[in-house]
Amino acid sequence: MPPSRPERPLTIGKVLDALREEFPEVSISKLRFLEVEGLVEPARTAAGYRTYSSSDVERLRYVLRAQRDRFWPLKVIRESLDALDRGLQPAADDDARPRPPGPEVDPDVPDAESLVPGRAVRLTRDELTAATGLDPATIASLEGFGVLRADDEGHFSGADLQAAHAAAGLAAYGIEARHLRAFRTAADREVGLVEQAMSTRRSGGRAQDQANVARLCLQLHAALVKGGLARP
Repeated sequence: MPPSRPERPLTIGKVLDALREEFPEVSISKLRFLEVEGLVEPARTAAGYRTYSSSDVERLRYVLRAQRDRFWPLKVIRESLDALDRGLQPAADDDARPRPPGPEVDPDVPDAESLVPGRAVRLTRDELTAATGLDPATIASLEGFGVLRADDEGHFSGADLQAAHAAAGLAAYGIEARHLRAFRTAADREVGLVEQAMSTRRSGGRAQDQANVARLCLQLHAALVKGGLARP
């Protein structure tokens, strides 16, 4: 596939030509006024001439339509543009302001069906060691800090296998078993919330409801972590 061509900036005259089919009365003075009001910010050439991008033209269309069709004052238009710049979505209703987008599906959060208990996997200590590449001392350390929990017969579950794999990956970044205790504490608290939510539910469909609540807890947890990482 050939590389895409860079967008060619438009002069103010070309912008007028693009807008006048829908807005015959628009003028250079109108565009300059909207610039003074901070509703559009064209770039400048070295000689000081204004140049506009295609997104600038669409922004101008939004402003002009808001004035013509909705009779919005500049203050309301400015607030709506700010909302769009912050990622909100244009409203379908012509009289409505931009609205927040719906939550994106996070591929890192398992679906509820995968959280419904199925056939249990039970691994011996040697099998867990072989499957993860962790040495017995590290497995024991992960147990000591509550990351792994063997059952009364000394077997580990499929969830333990996943946790051990994650711990092995984190170890490559210098994160040791002792650093992972907080994950067990947080997980236990989330389990407590799920159990609290289930305490008032009837038995019918309980497993699916429990999985739905667990998924929402994981979704919230993932959103908080992503939000924290995104902050400067």
